[in-house]
Amino acid sequence: QVQLVESGGGSVQAGGSLRLSCAASGLTFSIYHMAWFRQAPGKERELVAKITRNGNIVYSDSVKGRFTISRDNAKSTVYLQMNSLKPEDTAVYYCNAVLSPGDYWGQGTQVTVSS
Repeated sequence: QVQLVESGGGSVQAGGSLRLSCAASGLTFSIYHMAWFRQAPGKERELVAKITRNGNIVYSDSVKGRFTISRDNAKSTVYLQMNSLKPEDTAVYYCNAVLSPGDYWGQGTQVTVSS
């Protein structure tokens, strides 16, 4: 049974930092492409950052230069370091594991940034 468990969310003031973690189990983590998505109230879920199994990284323009995605295959964990947070970063953040044709999602963790 595959599980993705996010942690590290919370409430911070603008300019602050948070580090999200997503611990995976029940899959061979190293062969999966991993990503973070987010969904704000009333908006569609959007890609924040992704890291392939080969370590290639893509960021959305809205977080480039502020967020850093990384993975530790030995711990089956993907991270999202979020710096210089803005109120518009407020959303539920979801972890995603992809190995075509299927994928898995975590339950999400809330990030709230106040001005």
